[in-house]
Amino acid sequence: MPFDASKDKIIKKWECEETGLIVSINKYRKGEAKVQIGPRAVKKKNSDQLSFIKAGRLTVEDLLWLYDVIDEIKEEMTSQASTE
Repeated sequence: MPFDASKDKIIKKWECEETGLIVSINKYRKGEAKVQIGPRAVKKKNSDQLSFIKAGRLTVEDLLWLYDVIDEIKEEMTSQASTE
């Protein structure tokens, strides 16, 4: 069965303003909720438009931000697991 983007649901999303790293909880169809790290939102040069790139390797700033939001992510994942 091919991937159907309309059945891919973002449950909650966090974005680091400093680095553009995005962490989200996603669910496809009736599957279990999973955490996705990335992409990274960056502004295009000479423009205010955003471009999305792979997260790649994480910086210290990324890790410190992730450390700050990890409890909130864990609570949301636990909540999702109890409703499945």
